[in-house]
Amino acid sequence: MENILLVLNIILAVILVLLVLMQKSEGGALGIGVSQENMMFSKTAGNFMTKATAVVAALFIICSLGLTIISRGDLTTSTSVLDTVEEKQEDTPAIPENNN
Repeated sequence: MENILLVLNIILAVILVLLVLMQKSEGGALGIGVSQENMMFSKTAGNFMTKATAVVAALFIICSLGLTIISRGDLTTSTSVLDTVEEKQEDTPAIPENNN
């Protein structure tokens, strides 16, 4: 089940990226400089693309949450790294207390 969700999550991510890249620019700083009348998509296509992007983004988030919930069962309880490290005694000699 986890592998199916992982593949679905990757596919949704690729579709989401493609949908975002195919949308027309609304005059932001990342626009290429193409005028609005020369755009490839009409207003209805842009509206469809916006709704499709929202639906795919919601599916991507749900799939990611599902993956997180499923993979939580595989986690084992662990201890701190500091608990597993043994304290090492230094090999340097101790300083004598009477310094006469």
